Amino acid sequence: MLKNIKKVTIVGGGSAGWMSACMFIKTFPHWNVEIIESPDYPIVGVGESTLLGIREFLHYLDISLEEQKDMMRYTDASYKMSIKFTDFYDKDSGGYHYPFGEPYVEESKEGLQDWMVRKSLDDSIPVQDFVRTYYPSSALFENNKYCDNKYGILPGYEPHRHCAYHFDATKLGQWLKNNYCLPRGVKLISDTVENILTDENGIECLILKSGGKIKSDLYVDCTGFKSLLLSQTLKSEFTSYTDLLPNNRAWAVHLPYKDKEKELEGFTNSTAIGHGWCWNIPLWSRIGTGYVYSDKHISPEEAQEEFKQYLMSDKVVIPRSREDVDKLHFKDIKMRVGMHQKSFYKNVVAIGLSAGFIEPLESNGLLSVHIFLFKLMKTLLRESVNQFEKDSYNKETYWFFKNFAEFVALHYAFSIRNDTQYWRDITSKTFDKTMYDNVKYDTISFSDISHRKHYTSTLDPKAGVTYISIGMNYLVMDKVTIKTNEFWTLDSYENDYKNSFIRMDINKKNWESFASQQPSLYKYLRDNIHVNGD
Repeated sequence: MLKNIKKVTIVGGGSAGWMSACMFIKTFPHWNVEIIESPDYPIVGVGESTLLGIREFLHYLDISLEEQKDMMRYTDASYKMSIKFTDFYDKDSGGYHYPFGEPYVEESKEGLQDWMVRKSLDDSIPVQDFVRTYYPSSALFENNKYCDNKYGILPGYEPHRHCAYHFDATKLGQWLKNNYCLPRGVKLISDTVENILTDENGIECLILKSGGKIKSDLYVDCTGFKSLLLSQTLKSEFTSYTDLLPNNRAWAVHLPYKDKEKELEGFTNSTAIGHGWCWNIPLWSRIGTGYVYSDKHISPEEAQEEFKQYLMSDKVVIPRSREDVDKLHFKDIKMRVGMHQKSFYKNVVAIGLSAGFIEPLESNGLLSVHIFLFKLMKTLLRESVNQFEKDSYNKETYWFFKNFAEFVALHYAFSIRNDTQYWRDITSKTFDKTMYDNVKYDTISFSDISHRKHYTSTLDPKAGVTYISIGMNYLVMDKVTIKTNEFWTLDSYENDYKNSFIRMDINKKNWESFASQQPSLYKYLRDNIHVNGD
C-alpha cells in the first residue's frame, strides 16, 4: 500500500516526463515533485501529431488560449483539424478523412443514416462525401484553409475545441518545463540514474551518476522504450501486440518546405505504401515525416530506399529530387509495440512509452500520456492507494490501450491491398475473436452509430470506427438492405429522403463558398501566431 504520499520522483525529462510533472504539481501542489532529466540520453520525441485530448489536458492545467499561442510559437506548432488516410483501402485508391469534433446533423432526417441511404441509392457518390456532408470544417481542411469561425458561420465548428496541434514534442516538454513546472516549484535534477536498489515494496532508492541518492514515496517511469524502472528493474510483464499490429520499426526525418503555402496542411496525412505507411506532419518551420514498417517483410536499408522513393513521388504535395532526399538525416526507431499488464506496480507507475506503445497510426503517441495521467490523478486523490485501486487503474488503462490497438488494427483489417507480400499477409490474416466482436458491435445498427458513437467522448477510440469503415468502403447500409426494407415498410427511401438530400447539397455549397473566402492555413498562422516567423 502507498500511504500518505508526499513526494513523487519522475525519471525521464521528455514530453511524458514534463506532462507528468505538470499534472502532479497542479493536482497536488503541496507535494514534493521532482524530475530527473538526464543529459546522457536522447529524447525519442514521439508525438508531433496530437488528438483533441491535448486541449483537455491544457485546459486542466489552466493554460489559457493566449498562453497556448505562446506555446505554439515556441513549439513550432500548427493547427490540426483531421487525420487523412491515403491508399489504405487499396493501392492508389485515394484518401479519406477522420475529422475532429462532432458531425453536424441538426438538419438531417435521421442523423448519419441520411448519407448512408443516399450512398446506397447512388454508387457514384464517393466515400469522401460522407465527411463533406457532416463536417463543415471539411471545406477548410480539404482546401488548405483556416479561420477562427468568429461569427459561427460554419455550424458546430469551434476551433478551440475541434482543433488539435502539430508541434515539436521535445519542445513541448521544454515549454512546459520552463513556463509551468519550474515556476510552480517542480524540482529539476539534471543527472542520470546509474543504479536502482529494490525491496519488497518496489524501488527503495535511486543512485545517481553524481553519487546522490534519491528516495521517494512514488516513482514515475518516463524513460521511454527502455522502461528502466517498470520493465528492467521490477520486471513487470509486458504483452506484445505483434499478433494484432504488423509494424515494429520506423524511419523518421525532418523535411524542409519547398512551398509552405501549399505544403502546410491542416491535417496529418498517413499514406500506405509497400510495407507499411508514411506520416506527414506539417509544423510551422518544417515537415515531420517518417515511414512505419515491418522489418519481418523488408530490411531497414530497403525500407529507407522505399521511403525515399515515396518522398520523390506524387504521394507528397511537392515531390523531392534524389539530391534532396539523399541530403536528409534519417533517424532509425525501433518500436516496442504492446503494453505492460500492470503499469502501476508496487511503488512505480509508468507513463508514456515506458508503459506501452501502439504504432503511431491515429496519432496516439501523446494520447495515452494524458489519458493515463488523468486516471492516475483520480486514483491518487485518496490519502492512500491500496492494491484494489492499483488493480482498478491497471485494468482500466490496459482496457483503453488494447481497445485503441484494436481500433488501429481495423485500418489493416478493412484493406483489400495485395500488391506486396506484406499486404497479402495482412489481408489473409485471421484476427482474434475480440477483433471480430468489435467490428460487429461497432457497425451493427444506425442508431448505435448515430447516437452512441458520435455523441460520446472523442477520446473513445471506437468513436472513429464509422469514419474508418466508410472511408474503406465497409458500409452498414447497402442497396440490398434498402430494397428489402422498402418491401416491408411500403415506402420509397428515395422519396422519403429527397428533402434531406437537397439540404445536404445546399449545406456543402454554402460551406465551400465560405471557405473560399478564408486565408490559407499558412497565412493565418503567419498573421496571427508566428507573426515574426518565416
